Amino acid sequence: QVQLVESGGGVVQAGGSLRLSCAASGRASSSNGMGWFRQAPEKEREFVAAITWSGGRTLYGDSVKGRFTISRENAKNTVYLQMNNLKAEDTAVYYCAARRLLGLTSAPLDYDSWGQGTQVTVSS
Repeated sequence: QVQLVESGGGVVQAGGSLRLSCAASGRASSSNGMGWFRQAPEKEREFVAAITWSGGRTLYGDSVKGRFTISRENAKNTVYLQMNNLKAEDTAVYYCAARRLLGLTSAPLDYDSWGQGTQVTVSS
């Protein structure tokens, strides 16, 4: 099974930047894609970005496109989320997720494994 551990969360001022990391371990061959989701208090889990391990194809949620960049280093089994021009509405717990099947998707139910999450707080 794939284990996912997020890191890099913290407190940042609006307009600032933050870089999240997701380290994958275990059976790396059991997943074909990775994604980032976020969830604020009393809100549903929201899709942020996704990437495929093989081709590096990406997909972004409308709320973050142009500000966030997802990337991966296959040799390190690590996925990153570079967050620029952060806004107060970006405040949430950010989760890393892994998907077994082929194809990019924004649906949480299409992902098989999840990390514990890392808190991102944007202050104004």
